[in-house]
Amino acid sequence: MKTLLRQLGIMFTSRGPGFRRLAQSHAGATAGDTLVAMALGSTLFFSVPSTEARDNVALYLLITLAPFGLIGPFLGGFFARFPGAYRGGLVVSSALRAAAAVALAVWLNTFMLFPVAFILLVLSRFHGISRSSVVPIVLDDPSDLVSGNAQLARIGLVGSALVVPFGLLGVGFGHPSLTLILAVLVYVWSALSAVGLPPLRIERDRSRKATTARKRASAPRDVRLARFATAGVRFLNGFLLLLVAFEFRDENAPIADFSALLAAAGLGYLVAAFVTPILNRRLSEEPMVVTGLAIEAGAAFVAAQVFGLPAAAFLAAAAGFAWGTAKFGFDGLLQATVPEEGRGRAFTNAETFFQVAWVMGALIPVLPVIPVSLGLTIAGLLALAIQVIYISAVLVPVAVHRHAQAAAAQAADEAKKPEKNILDLM
Repeated sequence: MKTLLRQLGIMFTSRGPGFRRLAQSHAGATAGDTLVAMALGSTLFFSVPSTEARDNVALYLLITLAPFGLIGPFLGGFFARFPGAYRGGLVVSSALRAAAAVALAVWLNTFMLFPVAFILLVLSRFHGISRSSVVPIVLDDPSDLVSGNAQLARIGLVGSALVVPFGLLGVGFGHPSLTLILAVLVYVWSALSAVGLPPLRIERDRSRKATTARKRASAPRDVRLARFATAGVRFLNGFLLLLVAFEFRDENAPIADFSALLAAAGLGYLVAAFVTPILNRRLSEEPMVVTGLAIEAGAAFVAAQVFGLPAAAFLAAAAGFAWGTAKFGFDGLLQATVPEEGRGRAFTNAETFFQVAWVMGALIPVLPVIPVSLGLTIAGLLALAIQVIYISAVLVPVAVHRHAQAAAAQAADEAKKPEKNILDLM
């Protein structure tokens, strides 16, 4: 515990005051989300028979997915209209999650659990979009985006690790509501930390036409391609998580096995948070996304051959590492290429895309019963297919551009030849 606190203090003080406030808000928000997930997991998954658990999880996934088609454009339009509202987004999302956690503690064993859980998920996405949009503004060195994103991830993981023992106490004693009360406290701390952020003022030319604003807010082609590949990683993570979880659930595995899987996934994500900045010194963001897919594919193939707790833990760690590597690379690419007034919309679109991908992947092993070895093999093949599609889409325009440059150079040489001949005749 002392080591975690010391590491958290070092992370908080290593950058400027704006980043420190953002990091504190992010740590509180992540810790609160972790506590809510623990309370929901004990209610929806562990305390009911396997068949009912599948029904509960499927219903939860569908409820979280259905309204996203409306909420995504709403948040995108909100940030496009109020581009300096990121600080307010951090404060409001944490404060409302504190209120929603209170409601969840009251309605934990009723059907109202599902709509309240949906509200918490939406507010979590709102907070994530606000946080990602404000990172380039609070960094002392705005070009150090990937490293800043990775440091925030490390801070979030340490914050989550600090509250897990207390959350386990509430769940272990059969009182998940106590875990939710702790979530209320850390959400309030997150909101108060965000209040201390400096106001963000983005100058805008009010005479700019709406069409020009939409063009500036739209993501470039390389960002859209990276979003597709990162969504592929997210899809696979949802698929693999539920596939392995229900395999263990059907085998009546002890809760310690599930804890080991979650710890392995968190460890993989933490390793990515340390390794990604090093990779970014030698690689651009696109190869980092491909690296995540390659690691996930290899881990899925290995686990398919020797499935068990060690293989599943290795797979969870690889999935966490793959998601971290791909997400940090994508966030850095978007933050570097999309202007300030367009980041909120771009991140909203991306987060909505990622959420839909995760839910669609998670629904596949929930509804039919897929043999785990077959499911893992399919996941590995799909990861390879996404790599091929992404690499081809990135490289083809490069090849076309080089061909066009060569053709233009050849045409310029041909144009000079007649002039040279005329000079020779003179």
